[in-house]
Amino acid sequence: MNRTTRSLLPLTVAASLLLSGCGSDSDSSSDKKSDGPSSGTIEITVSEADGCVAEPDTAPAGALTFHVTNVDAAGVTEVEVVSDQRIRGEKENLAPGFDATFSAKLDGGQYEIYCPGATTEKVPFTVTGEAPQTSDDLSVLLQQATVDYAEYIDTQVGALQESLPALVDAIADGDLEAAKIAYANSRVFYEKIEPVAESFGDLDPAIDLREGDVAAGEDLTGFHPIEKALWIDGSTDGLEELTTQLTADVDDLKGRTGELSKNTKADSADGDRYLPDEIANGAVALLDEVQQSKITGEEEAYSHLDIVDFQANVEGSLQAFATLKPALDQIDETLVPTISDKFDLLVAEVQKLKDPQSLGGYVAYDKVTDAQKKTLTDSLLAVIEPLSTISSKVANA
Repeated sequence: MNRTTRSLLPLTVAASLLLSGCGSDSDSSSDKKSDGPSSGTIEITVSEADGCVAEPDTAPAGALTFHVTNVDAAGVTEVEVVSDQRIRGEKENLAPGFDATFSAKLDGGQYEIYCPGATTEKVPFTVTGEAPQTSDDLSVLLQQATVDYAEYIDTQVGALQESLPALVDAIADGDLEAAKIAYANSRVFYEKIEPVAESFGDLDPAIDLREGDVAAGEDLTGFHPIEKALWIDGSTDGLEELTTQLTADVDDLKGRTGELSKNTKADSADGDRYLPDEIANGAVALLDEVQQSKITGEEEAYSHLDIVDFQANVEGSLQAFATLKPALDQIDETLVPTISDKFDLLVAEVQKLKDPQSLGGYVAYDKVTDAQKKTLTDSLLAVIEPLSTISSKVANA
């Protein structure tokens, strides 16, 4: 996600939708254009002729809904709202002809609407005034949700950081099989927290870009060139520079998430911190990531560890949702039971693919049948639809 170049993504999205056997009616994250935005919504239109356009380009502080339409821009698949290089809200999987919405509670200030790949990629967006305060009781619950999520992210990023030396050592020793095991072990932790890495703009491309995401001849860093060398070349030779850079990027991620966590736990109004609507959007983003690349087998094209990543994405989404449950119960008591039941069914389907004999503990993707992929896709979409509503609920609380 958040790739700077996504030449293959329109095909990816099309393949995903074809695989799901669904039209837009069952996919609230990428719906075919129908009735258009409601009153008060920020309309973002992306086209080949005009690039990225926001109308209006100014809004009062508070809960804002962004309705995004990709008219015909084949090179654009995502739209972001960015503040000081940090993504405050985004929507992906926006193939031409599709639209979708996302919500965020924004305070006064200058923002950018960023449409990577558009003829005009960035347009300014101004928010005036201050966001209204949430009621005291709900505010406490939402603050606790951000603290709980911060602790979850801290744990996962710490585990990712601690897992890398095994990969570094195995490659330095020329131990191919140990390197493959270490690769699989490290991937799990990153896949659980990927939306947070994406929010920094530069770290996810450094850590998780795939070969198809960059132009020919462009440097590629992170996990996937290592994956290709281990599984396709069958060699650890020449990978030390990549592991050194990966370690540095993860150390950077640890530092930045630590700062977010510190500010969140201090309930600081100054500096970046985790916000409730970001957690809600991140929960959906992780499942969008599954729909986009895991269910198609593109994420781990060489190692076929896609179901391992799938499980990690679902866990990360479920944990994000879980932190918001007490607040959501107060906002709309019907939401949590509905979404929890759908999550239970999805998790059960993923668990059916556990295989202790396989690397990562799950069946290799090239062994998953079309019927199993269809069942996984249906279960995934069943969660995405109600889960996509919680960011608006939280932002408007």
